[in-house]
Amino acid sequence: MKLFILVFLCVCCSFAADEDERLPNKCEVCKFLSVELQEALDKTGRSKEVLEVGEVLDTGRRRRKIKYNTSETRLTEAVDNICERILQYSVHAERPGSLRYAKGASQTMTTLKNLVHKGVKVDLGLPFELWDEPSVEVSDMKKQCETMLEQYEEVVEDWYFHHQDQRLENFLCENHVLKTSERECMEEVWKGDLATEGGAKEAEGDSTDEEGANEKEAKTHDAAEL
Repeated sequence: MKLFILVFLCVCCSFAADEDERLPNKCEVCKFLSVELQEALDKTGRSKEVLEVGEVLDTGRRRRKIKYNTSETRLTEAVDNICERILQYSVHAERPGSLRYAKGASQTMTTLKNLVHKGVKVDLGLPFELWDEPSVEVSDMKKQCETMLEQYEEVVEDWYFHHQDQRLENFLCENHVLKTSERECMEEVWKGDLATEGGAKEAEGDSTDEEGANEKEAKTHDAAEL
């Protein structure tokens, strides 16, 4: 089973060597920008807060009142630093296409951390405390997100004030940002890690057995070698 562990880790760690060749495309950037902005707006959509806008004039006219959930203020607050939320994503190298971007630790990193906690030395070429830092892909997606948001600011505003009956990702990405040939990622839907969870658990179980048999022997695995 030792060979299986090495092969599994080889597949898991391969993303570290070719991150620069897998930078997010326009479809992926638009998809996750839309997902995050839609989610941010959904959290405040049921607010019953009322805002008072305008100045009180000498004539005694009162300030105009508007509902927060239809106000420009709500949109501004949602858009503010929205691309920073992209940094919460990790690259799940075992998943295909745009599905490799998801929040939370990937199976790859979870498996490697478990090995470290069990005493196995895993060398990824950077300190352990930096393992959770945003990857090259995720950092690039954040930058592209900021550029795209600036470029399509008026489209987002048009959707917010006039077209919220449509999903943002449909209105923004499919109708304005992407060509028909660039929309492949919009059809990708996550259905769970059923195909990979078993392999990850088996690899972790095998590593435990190997550790028990060699508990007095120092073990070091270099990710590049794996």
